[in-house]
Amino acid sequence: MSPLGDPKIQRFLDTKEMVVLATIQPDGAPLATAMWFLHDPAALTMISVANLQKVRNLRRDPRVSVVAEAGGGGKAVCGVAVQGRAEFLADGPERRALVERFHRKYADLQGYWGGLAMPSDRVMFRILPARVREWGL
Repeated sequence: MSPLGDPKIQRFLDTKEMVVLATIQPDGAPLATAMWFLHDPAALTMISVANLQKVRNLRRDPRVSVVAEAGGGGKAVCGVAVQGRAEFLADGPERRALVERFHRKYADLQGYWGGLAMPSDRVMFRILPARVREWGL
């Protein structure tokens, strides 16, 4: 089983709308960005505008860290951290199926994109986990 495939991790990620993606800047500093995402036992999937700094960072150095957390305010803190590598997905049946999943999860996406098709200025990438850590689940 993939380290992301643990059922308690999958159930936790089911409850999350956003995660924080950290990429590596050219000078080595981290760049953290809140992201919409999909998850499955093998990977996390994200979409971004192609010319943003985080995408340029991924093309230069695909190493990433992703964090999802909940709790505080009297509730127990729990979460998941993923370290891995980003891999860009070319257009094809797999990517189109993932776009449909994004639309099911994020109702505002169609209005944001002006339709159902992923705009040509967007890229889709998957985070393939090398290490997954969970706490409090």
